[in-house]
Amino acid sequence: MFWYDHSAGWGWFAMSVGMLLFWALIIALGVLLYRALARPGGNGAPTGPRPTGSAAEHLLGEIDEEEYRHRLAVLRENTGGSPRKSPAQGGGGA
Repeated sequence: MFWYDHSAGWGWFAMSVGMLLFWALIIALGVLLYRALARPGGNGAPTGPRPTGSAAEHLLGEIDEEEYRHRLAVLRENTGGSPRKSPAQGGGGA
């Protein structure tokens, strides 16, 4: 004696597809986790050689003092900032 109605074939198909999707998701998560932890940094940071100093210091190394002062003057004109003297130039504190 059969306890189930055999005319409901779509339930078997839906369950099979669901299991395939479930295992595909589990495998994809495992691969992503492995790739994230297998990196030398382990945190997703770039692993190439790191430049010494900041980006601003790197940029300053590419221009001379005259160009720096010219760009600084243009920047201060455009932003409305007043040229301030640093303590090393004898300008006092804020």
